[in-house]
This record gives sequence, structure tokens and C-alpha cells, in this order.
Amino acid sequence: MIQESNNNKNGKALPVKKVAVVYSHVKREFFPTEEQYVTEKDAKTDAMFIGKEIEKLGLECALISANEFFVEKLNNKKPEMVFNLVDSIKGFEYLSSTIPGILDMLNIPFTGSGLLALALCYNKFLTKQLLQSAYIPVPGFQLFHSHQDKLDTNLRFPLISKLNEIHGAVEINESAISENEKQLRERINYLIKTYDQAVLVEEYIAGREITAYVLQGNFTKVYLAEKVFNKPGKKYIFATFNDQWSDEYSNDKTAWPYMYAKFDDNLLKHYVKKAMGITDMQDYAKFDIRLDESGRYYFIDSNANPAFGPTELYTSMGYIIQDLYGVQFNEILKRLINNTMGLSSTNDTNELSSQIPNTF
Repeated sequence: MIQESNNNKNGKALPVKKVAVVYSHVKREFFPTEEQYVTEKDAKTDAMFIGKEIEKLGLECALISANEFFVEKLNNKKPEMVFNLVDSIKGFEYLSSTIPGILDMLNIPFTGSGLLALALCYNKFLTKQLLQSAYIPVPGFQLFHSHQDKLDTNLRFPLISKLNEIHGAVEINESAISENEKQLRERINYLIKTYDQAVLVEEYIAGREITAYVLQGNFTKVYLAEKVFNKPGKKYIFATFNDQWSDEYSNDKTAWPYMYAKFDDNLLKHYVKKAMGITDMQDYAKFDIRLDESGRYYFIDSNANPAFGPTELYTSMGYIIQDLYGVQFNEILKRLINNTMGLSSTNDTNELSSQIPNTF
């Protein structure tokens, strides 16, 4: 173990000495496509990296896979708290919500969102409805259980189709955009047959794209960054699966399909805090937002427990919070430890601002 002082920034000792990092148990056969498998295949490697970063704080860290021996290993290791990095159980992302339930049952504090927030996160349709009910702007949307479902006549093409229960930009590519009903129904049919789940269809919003990270600690901090795209000649500009997961971009920044630049707007920060509160997310979260030419925001994606790690793991958390805003990963770890163990106040998560209009 790497020994350093396990102190907070203010010199006080961290409230725990023994933690565990819990990560997804991944096998190729769990996933219907190679694309979905790619989003999870490095789960153990990433957990090992984060475990070493935790040990640099002077803490003892165990790595535990979320397999059939999960509870037994927890009982053997007896961690004082858990970093929950589980994104799927047997290939099903929505089942990851069982991990907080188990940890709650065993009275083990954990980082990230609880059972309710994770269950909501893996139902994009319900999340959209929640945001809409709180007057947080979202594109027009509809859930399809079959490619033959009647199309809402209020929806305007082009439309983008998304898997309702899977994140990680899986199947987000040029074919995700439909310019007419024939294309749309063909796309929905393919997604439902391949992944055996409903498909969320929403209006494609042309314009700029903003990523918002929320990190709790002594206060709730929102970090905004704009995706500055390098896609000349493309009709539809958005981050595809290949943009986010391909290895070809890792060593040559000039070839990256987009970079992040700081963005600032207090109104958007209020929307983000409100969105985090209404979806019951905790500790850290990520939201993707579109800004159209008229200056209107639209929330297009919400992520509880998004990819966790520093820049070395190619996470947007690292690129935004660490690189753009200068918050080092060890400081993020400390803030989450303190927040999880109840040493900081996060009551402002549900702060509602009078600046947010109630109608649009």
C-alpha cells in the first residue's frame, strides 16, 4: 500500500480508513452486441486504477466484483464505505440499482446515487417526464414499444432514436437520426429486435451541446463545458458512440471529434441543480444539454453515477472537472468520502431559483 497522510485539505483526518471499490462483473456473453460490451469491458482495469488513487490517500482499499459472491466478499472485507462503480449486472444496466439496495441493507455507506435515482436513470422516458413536470426544458419525445406504434403527430423531424435503458451512447450514430417516418420505423425495429427493450424517440435539437457535471461536497458545485466539435461538412453535429469510445483518437488530440471548453450561465446551473434534485441523484451526476439558435436549453440526457475517474481513464469527469477547472482527482475522492460519511452539507442540491420560469 502507498502510504501518505490520509488528511483532508484542512488537515483533519479522513473519516474512514478502510474502503472498497465495487465494479461490474463483465463477460462478453452478457451483452447482445460488441458495442455495448465495449462500454463495460475495462471495468476491472478502471477499478484497479481508482483503487491505487484511493491508496495514495493512505487508505486501505479492496476491489470487489459485483458477481454472485458480492455479499460474501463485502462481509469478509468489512469496508467502512464503498465506491460504487457498478454499471450493470449480467449485462443489464437497470439491475445496477440493486447494488445501493444491498449496501443500504448492510448499512454500508456508498458513493453515488441510491436505488431510486439509479432505477430512474435507466428509464430515460420516466426521467424525461420527471424533468418536464418540474419545468425543466426537454425536447419533444415519445416511447416506442413496437415499430408499429402510432407516431405522435406533434413530433417534428428530424428525430433521434435512443435505447431507453442503456447509456454510454450505445447505438448513437448517423443511423440514429431519422428524417422521415420510414427511416424512423426501420430504426426502431432494429433497436427493439437487437436489444429487446423500448426505444425513446425525441426531436433532434440543432445547436451547441453543453455537458454539466455536478459534484457535491461542502456545497453543490456545477461545472459546465461546451463540446466544441471538429466535424466539418457533417449535416448533424453530435457525439456518436465512436467519438466517445474509439481508441483511434486517444493519442492525437488534433483528430479528436470534439474538445471541451468552459461555459458559464447561471440559469443553466439552476436548471442542473433542480434536475439533480428532482431525479434524486447524489454525490455526482452528469447532464447533456442542447442550446438552440434561439438561446433555449433542452436536456437531452441524464446520468446518475456517470463514468468515474481522472483524465488518465479518458472520462469526461477528468476532462471537465480536472483539466478545465483544476480540481485534482484526489480532491474529488476526498470530497466524496466526506460527503458519503455525512461530513458536509448538500442541502442546496434541491435549491429552486426564482430565476427559473414556470412555463415555456
